[in-house]
Amino acid sequence: MRYEKELMDIENKIKELEKFAEEKEVDLSKEIEKQRKLYAAKSKEAYSKLNDWDKVSIARHPERPYAMDYINEITTDFVELHGDRLFGDDSAVVGGLCRIDDKKFMVIGIQKGRTVEEKIERNFGMSNPEGYRKALRLMKMAEKFHIPVLTLIDTSGAYPGIEAEERGQGEAIARNLMEMSGLKTPIIAVVIGEGGSGGALALGVADRVYMMEHAVYSVISPEGCAAILFKDGSLAEKAAKNLKISAQNLKKLGVIDDIIPEPFGGAHKNPKCAEINLKKVVLLSISELEKIKIDTLLENRYNKFRRIGFFMGE
Repeated sequence: MRYEKELMDIENKIKELEKFAEEKEVDLSKEIEKQRKLYAAKSKEAYSKLNDWDKVSIARHPERPYAMDYINEITTDFVELHGDRLFGDDSAVVGGLCRIDDKKFMVIGIQKGRTVEEKIERNFGMSNPEGYRKALRLMKMAEKFHIPVLTLIDTSGAYPGIEAEERGQGEAIARNLMEMSGLKTPIIAVVIGEGGSGGALALGVADRVYMMEHAVYSVISPEGCAAILFKDGSLAEKAAKNLKISAQNLKKLGVIDDIIPEPFGGAHKNPKCAEINLKKVVLLSISELEKIKIDTLLENRYNKFRRIGFFMGE
């Protein structure tokens, strides 16, 4: 984010002053308070002027809560299920049975890694076909036992490697879209960070689609869009603006149902608060969806996606 360095400099200065005051037993409370007020003022100014490119930076923040962070915090009795029963187990997609308070869920998320080893193991949150097929297998299991599905989306896109294409990446994504549109159980989808391309949409056909306040959701990354349209990847900021990639823009366009608030400064500043907000929305949504008959639910889901977008004549 454009303002991130300036805010980090002030934050580091506060820490240095506090450390110095403790070590030297000097009263620097007035200077520390002055820096805290400066930080608050600069933060307020920065977060009141965020553009879509700033949102991309926040959505990609390395300390932002990932799918497993939300699962570990808001669920109990989580039992992870593995494999697609066709090729193998994709670590980029995690899923299993759990409870959120007294409600049973099948939770499925796209997981990025934090350490170098985890990033490699999770393939940087970019799923192969077996990941999407695993997700579909778990969704069909949920349908069989009348358990609602919660998906947590955070990916720059499906893995574009030749091995993935050889194993049917496009078909796996397309099948998820088709099957989810007719899945006979309630589905809630939340974009918690990046929602990139078909890799995100493969878990995004839901009765309720939400985004965290500083998440992004788009058909392509700003860098990829800039490279294709402008022949210059450095124009990613311009591309992000044209893509209408932020939760606020997508709410206006009717692509998502609502926005889940984040703590001031982003979910990484107070993950606990972000997790509580997500949990509240999920429980409220499922209480509404469970009251709708399945036939009506499927019809509403179909019409929801048919209404997105419109044709402009000459």
